[in-house]
Amino acid sequence: MHPEMALDMADDFAEAQEMVNAGETDVAVDELRWLVSECRDAIEAHYLLGEIAFEALDFRLARGHFGYAVELGWSALPAAGVGGKLSYTLPANKAFLQSAKGLAYCLGELKKPKTAVAVARELASWDAADPLGAAMLIDKWSTKPDDSA
Repeated sequence: MHPEMALDMADDFAEAQEMVNAGETDVAVDELRWLVSECRDAIEAHYLLGEIAFEALDFRLARGHFGYAVELGWSALPAAGVGGKLSYTLPANKAFLQSAKGLAYCLGELKKPKTAVAVARELASWDAADPLGAAMLIDKWSTKPDDSA
């Protein structure tokens, strides 16, 4: 369940998404930063800011936005876990799950494959259908040395 303030901003988020789709990323970033300043819990805004940063190859900034979105999602989960019950088919779960995938990719790009695999394993545990290809990410980074030292 998203915070009420984040739900109230759905039209603003949709507008920012349209800006990104139209190639107006600078304006979209301004709009998304405003959304985040008004509601730090807007997972969709952090996800889209992460996507924009990822496309610009700014993996550290993207990791920050994706990571924050994942933290927000984790904080909403029951302490006992969900046992593979976060279906990607539910619209409310998409930005959270996509943020986890984005975070794993950023960690891989930042030469932190062990952490990337851990995030991908968590992602795989949430939806057994694996619609975002977490198993492929685990395979991709399981054999790479971790340069995080």
